[in-house]
Amino acid sequence: MHGLINNGKTAILMGALMGLFVAVGGAIGQQYLWMGLIFGGIVNLIAFFFSDKIAIAAMRGRELTPETGGDLYRMVDRLRQRAGLPMPRVYLCPHQAPNAFATGRSPRKAAVAFTQGAIDLLEPHELEGVAAHELAHVKNRDTLISTVAAMIAGTLAFVAQYGFFFMMGNRREGGNPLVMFGAIILGAIGAALIRAMISRTREYEADADGAEIAGSPHGLMSALQKLEVYSKRIPLQQPNPAQNNLFIVEPFSGGGQALVNLFATHPPTEKRLAALARMR
Repeated sequence: MHGLINNGKTAILMGALMGLFVAVGGAIGQQYLWMGLIFGGIVNLIAFFFSDKIAIAAMRGRELTPETGGDLYRMVDRLRQRAGLPMPRVYLCPHQAPNAFATGRSPRKAAVAFTQGAIDLLEPHELEGVAAHELAHVKNRDTLISTVAAMIAGTLAFVAQYGFFFMMGNRREGGNPLVMFGAIILGAIGAALIRAMISRTREYEADADGAEIAGSPHGLMSALQKLEVYSKRIPLQQPNPAQNNLFIVEPFSGGGQALVNLFATHPPTEKRLAALARMR
């Protein structure tokens, strides 16, 4: 059921993106209709087939193997067997901000990634709870819509920013004001797409399913408490705030926090902890 719903949302999202680019192209000028169609198609193809690789590359993830992954790799392998999943790729990201995320368009194409900060901060049972949570996202097929939405929203935000500065630079030369209008609304639409397509309930579901995979909610509860505190202290240096929906807790990104809040999709951690406490 989760897979069908998320696949349907992905199709709607991609169709809406195509319509948006065609509409903006037509508003600028009839000659730009085909350009909007082509650009929208290219973004859709990249988002579907390569958004997971882009997300991992943005975090500078290094793939771990059974030889290099040690206890972390063996832990993920043990948990994915318990969840009935294929073995995902496992990545380590060289960031001190403690966090983790899952990505991939299907369980067979999935990847789970942990920051160095999470490895250093969390005890083994806490890290197990985090890994089980991410595997629950994979099992529930949340990763396709999350990664595609992040890719598309990030692209829209980039286009909005580029279009805005382009228009400001050409304002004195009589540039079309519709370009500025289109640029401004693209960023807002990107954020709205993230919020509309990614339900906050998915985190509660992944918490509950992750606790079942791990065998107990205690490790995840303890991990969430630590991650909430330390993530507010240590900024996560990554270029796409729209990608923040992928992480287990909302990252702190320093001076760009207003933009991060625009893309926020996580429920309050205290509510997640209360829901997990009821599973004891």
